[in-house]
Amino acid sequence: MSVYDVIKERRTIRKFQQKPIPRDIMTKLLDAARVAPSASNMQPLKYLVLDQPELVDDVFKTTSWANYLEGKGTPSNAEKPVVYVIVLVDKDIRDDGFGVDIGLALENLILTAWEEGIGCCIQGSIDRDKIRADFNIPDKYIISHAVALGYRAEQPVLEEAKNDDIKYFKDENGVLHVPKRKLEDIVFWNKL
Repeated sequence: MSVYDVIKERRTIRKFQQKPIPRDIMTKLLDAARVAPSASNMQPLKYLVLDQPELVDDVFKTTSWANYLEGKGTPSNAEKPVVYVIVLVDKDIRDDGFGVDIGLALENLILTAWEEGIGCCIQGSIDRDKIRADFNIPDKYIISHAVALGYRAEQPVLEEAKNDDIKYFKDENGVLHVPKRKLEDIVFWNKL
């Protein structure tokens, strides 16, 4: 499958199989994040990987899922992630201007994960204070995001947004639909 095909097929996953992800596969995903472009090649990102069930559950309790779905997007106990990656920014290396680094690194991670049959949900709605306390994360680190991972137990559908409505939704069969704005509505050639 081409990179473009992976990009077009990949969707955020919120239902996961309860099957462990081998450490060598996780290492591959983190290595893909590691080699992403970084402003001035400063590489301020660090990753706390949690794959023990009780630790994954501790992070899960700090998260908020799929606000558009009004409570129907949170995974059940049988669908929870099996790994969390906590994305950290080392302030001793860089304390601002790292947002693009995070986006590039996480895109590398989630595309590599998809290729391995692993789904991801990048979560910014997390209780950073509780995560910091629970995992003794020093103040020198900014807690950016939590990334939930697991082998996919759903297949969301990509579709064109109608009337500029970009809210994702579940149909009567529980399939998640993800509207994206039309290309012609967001691309301007040579003038606005």
